[in-house]
Amino acid sequence: MTAAQTLIIESTSVAATGDVGRSLSDCLPGGLVVALTGPLGAGKTELVKGIETANRREDRCVATSPTFTLIHEYPGRLILFHVDAYRLKSAAELTALGFDELPRSDTAVLVEWADRVASAMPDDTLWIELTPTGASARRFSFRATGRLSASCLSALREQLG
Repeated sequence: MTAAQTLIIESTSVAATGDVGRSLSDCLPGGLVVALTGPLGAGKTELVKGIETANRREDRCVATSPTFTLIHEYPGRLILFHVDAYRLKSAAELTALGFDELPRSDTAVLVEWADRVASAMPDDTLWIELTPTGASARRFSFRATGRLSASCLSALREQLG
């Protein structure tokens, strides 16, 4: 794996986690699947809230954890599909929900607990592992697995300077 395919970002607060999400939102191309992994309370939903807020270009965020509804849809520059795979027993259950039809040129798909359904993720996925490093500090380990995700990661790296 090359340096161009990976990126590590440190966050020191919940607000900084939202800032990472807002920066990522500006770089998301249509059709990308973003796989979020990490333990309970790692900040996956906070990251999605930042992405959703910037995608809407409004100050208020409406994103919530889709644990019981499994998929939420949020309008904006891209249509965001926010998927929570925590309660799914297999990748086949995700596929049965129509997951393969979600990535399109006008959408981005954000999948929490993606490691539980890894075999359903497309070959070109942006993987983000969130690791708590303190009470509110987090490490984001980004890994691109294809052309589209690498392009997104490159744009994010450039945006963050």
